[in-house]
Amino acid sequence: MAGMREGEIRIPSGCAIAAVISREGKKMTGEAIMESMKPMHDRSNGLGGGFAGYGIYPEYKDYYALHLFFDCRDTRKECEAFLKESFEVVKGELIPTRKIPEITDEPIIWRYFVTPLRSVLADLQLDEKEFVARTVMKINTEMKGAYVFSSGKNMGTFKAVGFPEDVGRFYCLDEYEGYSWTAHGRYPTNTPGWWGGAHPFTLLDYSVVHNGEISSYDANRRFIEMFGYKCNLQTDTEVITYILDYLLRVQGLTLTEAANVIAAPFWSTIEGKQDAYEKQKLQYLRTVFPSLLITGPFSIVLGFDGGLMALNDRLKLRSMVVGEKDDKVFIASEEAAIRVMEPEVTNIWAPSGGEPVIVKVREGAY
Repeated sequence: MAGMREGEIRIPSGCAIAAVISREGKKMTGEAIMESMKPMHDRSNGLGGGFAGYGIYPEYKDYYALHLFFDCRDTRKECEAFLKESFEVVKGELIPTRKIPEITDEPIIWRYFVTPLRSVLADLQLDEKEFVARTVMKINTEMKGAYVFSSGKNMGTFKAVGFPEDVGRFYCLDEYEGYSWTAHGRYPTNTPGWWGGAHPFTLLDYSVVHNGEISSYDANRRFIEMFGYKCNLQTDTEVITYILDYLLRVQGLTLTEAANVIAAPFWSTIEGKQDAYEKQKLQYLRTVFPSLLITGPFSIVLGFDGGLMALNDRLKLRSMVVGEKDDKVFIASEEAAIRVMEPEVTNIWAPSGGEPVIVKVREGAY
């Protein structure tokens, strides 16, 4: 290590996350969130960057926006035929990109705006979200060379191998407008850098950006795969998205309850609770979902339809800062990133370990 300078050694707390949301549902281009990643450049190593935008497809807001990577034209045609068996496809098109020298080896990148056929849902006796989730798993597991990397309504994920500020330019995010944005710069430590492995990871309208490592990955994965989820994108973060979908959509837990599962308080903390109802609820969550406790260092931002949730591991082993200004809330790994988005930011604080920060857009505002 002697003589080594900063930048020549691995950054163990690498990865950068950032997010912004307007409580009033006011639209913002992707410009600010792209700029916020620049001061955190050294937290990434060019092997993955990505963004999620909410409210970006108002003209197709009632349709699921499927973003897909394809390895070749034949795979795309095969996948398109498969989709048309079960969905009404109202529009299919290449996702617009800019040719820039920093982004290379891009796959074929398409989006489809779809809605499940009522007859198919009736035959299978499934609600549409469950059917879309199963379709995503089927394509990603069984269709070689095709990956669905975004599948929500009125939202979209954009990701690639590259530094996040370059990924944002590549996808022309300055031309989109949304009420909420999340971003990620990747510093992969245990898993490969490839287009599908970049963050955010999504399912339906849930998207997750993550800084850290999941030491409980195998236990978490074995449990969640019993319920039809398939972890095949070669990175530990994918499992967080599926855990949250399972807890929030399938089990119907609140955001706070889900946070108390994945970043559960220590038993000693629970025992010290004075409020009997709160104590009983925390005991219940820890007892019923022990395999969904995520251990290891992490800070995550969950994006969902109408809001964001930021959460640290219970020991707060990864940095995360929150700030506010007027109707906007900002979240990032570093305060510098927030000040790029809003130089006049006020009320900056670092959430405690295991303490969720939940921000929702005012009802009816978007």
